[in-house]
Amino acid sequence: MSNMEKHLFNLKFAIQKGNMENQVVNFVIMSAHADAVAARFQTAVTVGKVTKFMAGVVKSVDATLKTMNLEKISALMAKFEHQFETLKVQTQQMEDRMSSTTTLTTPQNQVDMLLQESADEVGLDLNTQLPQGETCSLGTSVAWAEEDELSQRLARFPEQV
Repeated sequence: MSNMEKHLFNLKFAIQKGNMENQVVNFVIMSAHADAVAARFQTAVTVGKVTKFMAGVVKSVDATLKTMNLEKISALMAKFEHQFETLKVQTQQMEDRMSSTTTLTTPQNQVDMLLQESADEVGLDLNTQLPQGETCSLGTSVAWAEEDELSQRLARFPEQV
């Protein structure tokens, strides 16, 4: 049984027992796994872009060094530094997103839909058998604060170049 299937089983079991807190915890864990997989895919895409970028840089540097033209070498190095700084900001932004990937950013309607689907599978009516949970905006405010910080850093980037 995969990890995701195990968490889904635990979620269904919690719904049957009426344990709202346990089912929410199980859903949070399952959602975190899905978010982590999405972040890994994004990392793979970024690594592929970096690899292509570096291959182009190596070819350009090789061709420029063969000419031994100081102006071309200087211009190429300036361009490389600029692109490297851009890549550095993108990489940092991606790492920040990956480290902050939590289920706190999962929309409440998706949580409710998954709970309803799981309850339907085990034959429960969530509206009559489980208490209504309260929503929390903590995750949203944390995500917005991190996004604001990244936007400010990105806005300052052209000033530094």
